[in-house]
This record gives sequence, structure tokens and C-alpha cells, in this order.
Amino acid sequence: MTLLSRSIRSMLSANFEHCVANPKFDPLPLVRLFNPVGRAVWLITELYADDDTLFGLADLGFGSPELGISSLREIEAIRLPMGLTVERDIAFSTRHRLSVWTEAARLAGSIPDAALLLDRLTREDPNAIRLLPR
Repeated sequence: MTLLSRSIRSMLSANFEHCVANPKFDPLPLVRLFNPVGRAVWLITELYADDDTLFGLADLGFGSPELGISSLREIEAIRLPMGLTVERDIAFSTRHRLSVWTEAARLAGSIPDAALLLDRLTREDPNAIRLLPR
């Protein structure tokens, strides 16, 4: 199974190259991977040159989302109940940078709860997003 198309791989690789050249670059998450029968979610911003190592915000559903690396091959190899696998959210898009997602997820305790928080903040007051600590 392939979670990432060539075009998505290309964009993630470009983010990786940009981050190498500019360590202060704060990319937008480009991909949301999720467990369709659980709470695990990954927001991916980069694909390393080895074409396997992903960087982004990972939340395995235990209340402690964290920035780090994951293996694309390992995520693709996960087998879930009823023959399901980890999926890519084809409708995912965001205007929030990785740093904002990270702080919101830490405050809310999960990426799904951070999505609700960010949606509410930006709906009620678009400038409220600046209130999140960084």
C-alpha cells in the first residue's frame, strides 16, 4: 500500500530541503495520516532524502503528541482490525503552521482535539491564534 503519491512526496521532500537550508522554516503540515479505528494521527511536513523518514507531529492517542520522526514503511505496514490500514486524509488542508499545531495539540492533549480548538479559535476570532504560546 502506498500512502503518499509522487506529487505529495515531491512537496514533502521540498519542505525537507527548505528546512535543511533554513532551520527556522516553520512549514505547513501537508499530510494527515490517521488510524480509522483509533485516535492515532500524524501531521507530516517533511520526507527525508531516504524516502522513508517522515517528520511531523505524531499523536498515538495516549495524550502526549510530540514532534519527531516516523518511518513511512512502518506506518504503511500497520495492520488494524477488520483488515484496515492507516489512511491518508485526502481532504486535509490547513492554514496553521506546524508550530501552531504543536502548541495546540500539547494544550488540548491530542491532534483531534487541537483541530477542534484551532477551528473554534479561528472561527470566533481569527487573531486569537496568536495567543497560543510558542
